[in-house]
Amino acid sequence: MVLDLVVIGTAITLGPLHNSAFILLLSSRRGVRKGLAFLLSWLANLVTVVAVVLLLTDGEPPARNSVPSTAAIAAKLAIGLALVVYGAYRRRRPPRPHGPPRWAARIDDASLVTAAGLAWLLQPWGLVGAGAATALDANLSTAASWFALTAYCLLATLSLIVMEMYVVWAPAVAHARLNALRTWLAQHQEQLIVTLALVAGLWLTARSIYELVT
Repeated sequence: MVLDLVVIGTAITLGPLHNSAFILLLSSRRGVRKGLAFLLSWLANLVTVVAVVLLLTDGEPPARNSVPSTAAIAAKLAIGLALVVYGAYRRRRPPRPHGPPRWAARIDDASLVTAAGLAWLLQPWGLVGAGAATALDANLSTAASWFALTAYCLLATLSLIVMEMYVVWAPAVAHARLNALRTWLAQHQEQLIVTLALVAGLWLTARSIYELVT
């Protein structure tokens, strides 16, 4: 469970789409507040999904080879295969220019509620679903499971936390460097999406097949 959560959390936090959007929010008027609303909404979504899973399992992992256990592995396998197919499709697709999103022009007038909703929209729900299926194996009677789930949620939010704190501590330097990072993300968006989709997809696929056959 731990390795799966590390891979999934890393793939989530490195996603270029939400990181670019977050930098735009931080660069806007009242950017720190909007960034905090985005960050808290992002983290709350992750925690809520995990909490729902734990409520369904009552904090105890299903028995090995039981229907719920097999269904969770099958779900991870399906998500892994979907990511591999998506990554391969994006890799073969002719390159397309990526301009700023439509809402970017209205970012200064965005409310805190809008910033929070944007986090919900930009969250990679396929990977979040894989994390939820993995959380099914958590045993809340052990400290290790609590630590793994907490670390997963924080890891999946790490890039946002770092950027938010950077802007708070050193706003002048942070804005210049983060805008340069956003430019780099825009230039390499396709490569990043393909790489993350293929790496996470192949990992989930291989792990799921291994779990099914053993």
